[in-house]
Amino acid sequence: MAVFGVLAAALGTVGLISPDTLLTLMGLTPVAGSGRAEADHTLVFLTASSMAALNMGVYYVLASLSDWKAFFRWTVPFRLLTCTVFTLAVISGRAPTAFLGVGLWEGLGAVATGAALRYERQRIPAEVDDPAAA
Repeated sequence: MAVFGVLAAALGTVGLISPDTLLTLMGLTPVAGSGRAEADHTLVFLTASSMAALNMGVYYVLASLSDWKAFFRWTVPFRLLTCTVFTLAVISGRAPTAFLGVGLWEGLGAVATGAALRYERQRIPAEVDDPAAA
């Protein structure tokens, strides 16, 4: 989870510093600043999502450092939901095909997280609620 957090924070930082670089990494074609229509708010949304990615990355790193498993369990269904929404956006024509990679990133991350949590739960016996009773 720490690796995901570092990657999310790094990509969020890239998006804040160089939005066109982030668009290129996502497989999207950036539009030169002078080529944007006056009402084009792409950079506003890219800035907002990049800031969210930076924050989320830091949350993941901190949760990983404190071994906060409940946080990781909560992320699984919401990352699957994100995968579904992003995939449907591509299928419906609302987003370009390249955006499918973002949905797949979320879906694969959710599956990997769920599998790791399951593996750990099966490998390590559950702690006894009352250590004195053991």
